[in-house]
Amino acid sequence: MSANKEIVRRLIEGVWRDRNLGLVDELVAPDYVGHNPSQPEPINGRAGFKQDVGMYQSAYQDATITIDDQIAEGDYVVTRWTGRGTHTGELMGIAPTGKEVTVSGITISRLAGGKIAETWELFDALGMLVQLGAVPQLATA
Repeated sequence: MSANKEIVRRLIEGVWRDRNLGLVDELVAPDYVGHNPSQPEPINGRAGFKQDVGMYQSAYQDATITIDDQIAEGDYVVTRWTGRGTHTGELMGIAPTGKEVTVSGITISRLAGGKIAETWELFDALGMLVQLGAVPQLATA
């Protein structure tokens, strides 16, 4: 289980801290499927994984993800993370705002054969949109 945690950690840190998309070819299965409710369709394969990361890295050029916690059980690793970045590029039709954004999320990764085969990701997309000013902040009572 600790080996699986290390694979997930290497991918997250390598892609987001070191900007090494080459790690996707090493650590992600060719038939990878990513489930993310903020995307209209599943993310498929290594190319889809790279495209998804690229979308966020071009919108937040200084984007980082910090791993807050990891739990492993069998072939699954749950990672609680915090993402931070400055909105300097277009994101899903939202023009750059220059605003700093902090988002928390959880990713469940299923590993097979030493590679990440499938993920389920939930993150505070609404909070991100509020921070960008794309959605009005809810009024308090």
